[in-house]
Amino acid sequence: MNATDQTSTKVKKESKNKIRVDFERTSLLKRLRIKYLSVFFFQKVIWVLFRLVLLVGVSYVVLLPFFAKITGSVMSPEDFIDNTVKMVPRAPTLGTYTAIIVENDYYKALTSTAILSLLCAVSQMFICTLVGYGFSKFKFKFNSLIFGLVIFTLIVPHQTLQFSMFMKFRYFDFLKIYEIIRKFMGVTVAKDLKINLINSYWPLALLSVTGLAFKNGLYILVMRQFFKGFPDEMEEAAYVDGAGVFKTYFTIILPNAIPMMVTIFLFAFTWQWTDEFYVNLFTTDTGPYLLPRIVKIPRTLVQSTAAIQASTIYQSAIRNTCGLMIIAPLLVVYLIGQNFLIQGIERTGVTG
Repeated sequence: MNATDQTSTKVKKESKNKIRVDFERTSLLKRLRIKYLSVFFFQKVIWVLFRLVLLVGVSYVVLLPFFAKITGSVMSPEDFIDNTVKMVPRAPTLGTYTAIIVENDYYKALTSTAILSLLCAVSQMFICTLVGYGFSKFKFKFNSLIFGLVIFTLIVPHQTLQFSMFMKFRYFDFLKIYEIIRKFMGVTVAKDLKINLINSYWPLALLSVTGLAFKNGLYILVMRQFFKGFPDEMEEAAYVDGAGVFKTYFTIILPNAIPMMVTIFLFAFTWQWTDEFYVNLFTTDTGPYLLPRIVKIPRTLVQSTAAIQASTIYQSAIRNTCGLMIIAPLLVVYLIGQNFLIQGIERTGVTG
């Protein structure tokens, strides 16, 4: 800093001190008038009020449906036919929750869904991490083309593939044994050699292990972007120390990718938990009893006269209650893993 800049800074500092001293010497009434009866103060007040009204309005629009569903879940059938009852129940009851738990086998569905979601989420987390690392750090022929096909899976509607996927797992032919015997040995074999995997966890498990499950293209993209920002020097140092590719991956790469892996796990777990498309495609009423199947009306809740009179509104409230009971465990999972989720999102943009 030269002499001119130092002099300018000193003058500004002395000017500010003089203004402060002069302001403090004025009367209280005059100071209040200067501070609060100014255009700047009114602009600040208007901006604060605008933000407050905007936030309250947005919060109202977002939270009102949730509040209505929660209050509707504890209303009695009589509250739905009482025109004076709007949002606050007159006779609150937990009968709807009890009926869903007992008659719809909520705990059975919760256990089955937790096992399936955990299996799929863990499989997708590890396989998408491995594939994303391969795309980001290894140069091989058709790398860009294959990665483009991975991205293409994000835009292909799953409804266009549902019939082929159903038939593939309905007549599952491991390693094409049936086709090999039929074509090359010239022997007609029974179709029983093809395994029926419908009404089991196997279709979703196989899709997860092979990286073809719902949103796996997105997970691979996220992990690829994360590893592209991972410093190459750490890998090179491990190679110099004599570590191979797999040892480097398991001892250097994975420990540093834990926040992103937890993020992928939370996404995969959540989407599998609330999935209806694949559950309805690969399972029937005789298959695993999962949470989407509890969304039905318990018989004891529609037996009273009041419930029948309010059937449309009341049955809608029962289905909403089922939805609340489905997503409630996800809130617990989010509260446990929110720190890892935030770290994973932040570290997506890490650069080397």
